[in-house]
Amino acid sequence: MLPAQPWKKNQRIQVSERKDNTDAMARACWDKREQVDKYRRAIQAMRDLPEDHPHSFVNQAKIHCAYCNGGYTQVDNGFPDIEIQIHNSWLFFPFHRWYLYFYERILGKLINDPTFALPFWKWDEPVGMPIPEMFLPEVVNGKPNSLYDVYRDEIHIKQRLVDLDYDGNDKDITNQTQVLCNLSTVYRDLVRNGADTISFFGGEYKAGNSPIKNGDPSVGSVEAGSHTAVHRWVGDRKKRNGEDMGNFYSAGYDPVFYIHHSNVDRMWKLWKELGIKGHNEPTDPDWLNASYVFYDENEELVRVYNKDCVNIRKLNYDFIENSKEVFPWRKSRPARRNKKSQVEPTATVETVDKIKFPVRLNEILKVKVKRPAVNRSEAEKAKANEVLVIKKIRYDSGRFVKFDVFVNDKVKPGEITTPCDPEYAGGFAQLPHNDMKNMFMGSSARFGLTELIEDTNTDGEEYATVTLVPRTGCDDLTIGEIKIQLVPILA
Repeated sequence: MLPAQPWKKNQRIQVSERKDNTDAMARACWDKREQVDKYRRAIQAMRDLPEDHPHSFVNQAKIHCAYCNGGYTQVDNGFPDIEIQIHNSWLFFPFHRWYLYFYERILGKLINDPTFALPFWKWDEPVGMPIPEMFLPEVVNGKPNSLYDVYRDEIHIKQRLVDLDYDGNDKDITNQTQVLCNLSTVYRDLVRNGADTISFFGGEYKAGNSPIKNGDPSVGSVEAGSHTAVHRWVGDRKKRNGEDMGNFYSAGYDPVFYIHHSNVDRMWKLWKELGIKGHNEPTDPDWLNASYVFYDENEELVRVYNKDCVNIRKLNYDFIENSKEVFPWRKSRPARRNKKSQVEPTATVETVDKIKFPVRLNEILKVKVKRPAVNRSEAEKAKANEVLVIKKIRYDSGRFVKFDVFVNDKVKPGEITTPCDPEYAGGFAQLPHNDMKNMFMGSSARFGLTELIEDTNTDGEEYATVTLVPRTGCDDLTIGEIKIQLVPILA
């Protein structure tokens, strides 16, 4: 491979606008329909290239596979025997932003349109939750639809309403309830569980760290939440590995991947624009100077850095929002639990210090965890977030895994707690890495408790009752530590 050249900002004729394709379908505006037509033409042009061309559909798809399944090592940092992994850490958001940036520019060049912009699947609003219509037909105007992929879940494609907390099983709930749960999931990903830098972006991953033995990594709130759920929901359940979208190695072969990640990229922007204290990008030099190599639209190999992608306006694109009201998920904080329904006793639940770790999660685990403080004042809450940390999670990276976390669930027997309810802290989910040399990987997960404790009427309790519910792939999954800590809120 030729040495990579430093990336230089390329100017466009005008700022690129990533448009909401689902709203385009609903409103049928000519400019938005044109956006979809451009995407279809550009993907077809990419498919028509020779497979060995750096811009070919196959080679572009392989980029994602290479960066997440051990295709590159940290040789430039002096660690030629240690692989690079861009998931399950603070590299998740910046890598995918750069990946889409060059993908977008390549597509624009293929159709000779320097203003081309990727659409985005706006699954965070009710009208955008169905899978976009443009991906459904096999044939469009008598020609094969370049956006069609045979390896998708045929049941979900027919139902179309995405489940942003998908665990491998279809929920027996109404569409109305599914929409409400989806909105609560987005709120949880961006606000409750994304309250600080590490909780949102993921844990530190520095040069010399092994992706398999990386000390104590942690997965970010969006990555483990709505991001992974959409991947697995679209992937074909009849395929052993959930291809295409349901597995890291094959996800890039489905054109849905790029508009899904376009919206994931938008989540970063929305998180920052919330203006909530503590919503800051990492400032550690190891994060700022982390780099990746891509072929640009001119077939030149370039090296890019995290620090250069923080401000998307410097990359000459932006997202156009069509919502005239506040985003509906902003009003989707789970409602406070009625005290009359909290009747389930917790006195007999063992405290976490009585548990012998590591513990297998092949069945429901319920423990009481001591809180660092009770009845904190509003001033104290403004200085630090209360966070549940589940550490040293060891799981089979060749399987789709998911477990859910509930805190202070005291509802009476027979009532089922859903993602719409305040007791649901969130889930830990991972897509398979089928080509990793060592099939077991480690991770951690963080869940915000400040609002949850308020909404479950348990602010005065010394212990929080934590319940871990295995959903799929957890037969060999183990947990190494469970604790609650106060995380300072940085300005």
